Amino acid sequence: MRGAWVLLAAGGVVAAGAATAATHAGRLQLGTVPEVGVPRLDGARGAAERASAADPGNPPYDGRFAFARIRFTPMGGSQSFFGREDRKWDHDFPRAERNFARILTEVTAVRPAIDGNVVLTLDDPDLFKYPVVYLCEPGFWAPSDEEAAALRAYLTKGGFIIFDDFFEGHWYNFEAQMRKVLPQARLVRLDRTHPIFDSFYRIESLDMPSYGRMPAEFWGIFEDNDPSKRLLAVINYNNDVGEDWEWSDAGLVPVDVSNQAYKIGVNYVVYAMTH
Repeated sequence: MRGAWVLLAAGGVVAAGAATAATHAGRLQLGTVPEVGVPRLDGARGAAERASAADPGNPPYDGRFAFARIRFTPMGGSQSFFGREDRKWDHDFPRAERNFARILTEVTAVRPAIDGNVVLTLDDPDLFKYPVVYLCEPGFWAPSDEEAAALRAYLTKGGFIIFDDFFEGHWYNFEAQMRKVLPQARLVRLDRTHPIFDSFYRIESLDMPSYGRMPAEFWGIFEDNDPSKRLLAVINYNNDVGEDWEWSDAGLVPVDVSNQAYKIGVNYVVYAMTH
């Protein structure tokens, strides 16, 4: 991995599974400061690395927190992306979670497993070992009845899912698929006053680079559709936080953007582990 790890005034830690979490100011960054105007995506390089890490075996479960990615068969099957198979679920893999796990290690007392990547299908019985899971490109996601039922059970028993990396019209498929998972659920627009944005870092603004033509938005699904209860899912819409993790050490993402993406990700994990 290129680039040095630099932590600027991060301050403080939070114990894994603690009942409360402190609020922190400060900045964190990974790697070099890019020049203005550098593109946010190196698609060919990312596709090549994903291909080289195709379907690795999961490391043995040892009780440590691990950031687990959901694998699915995209609607219409895989496509070609820079001459390689584009499976959708593996966008930004494995760099995104590898970089994010190291940031978690640096700024919190969570000691995630970083010696392998956890990739699961929703109907894998091991799903329930992982309190936080990540699914990207839900605009192409079409769970089977068995997968939808498994995700429903996972969420209602305390699991937390992050949806990321989709935009504009992809929302309609995402919403339709979530109706299969939680038929009565309401999707609620989140603003910065929600506790998830003050669970470790205090997020002062939710302005993020737009993914598509519309501003980035954050949505949630609450237990019993009650905003005073636990969030079951958070949705990064018109947004691609994972991409900002992926390229944070490569000079392809402005430092302020990757800092914000890491802070949001850390908050997601701390919130999920303490609620």
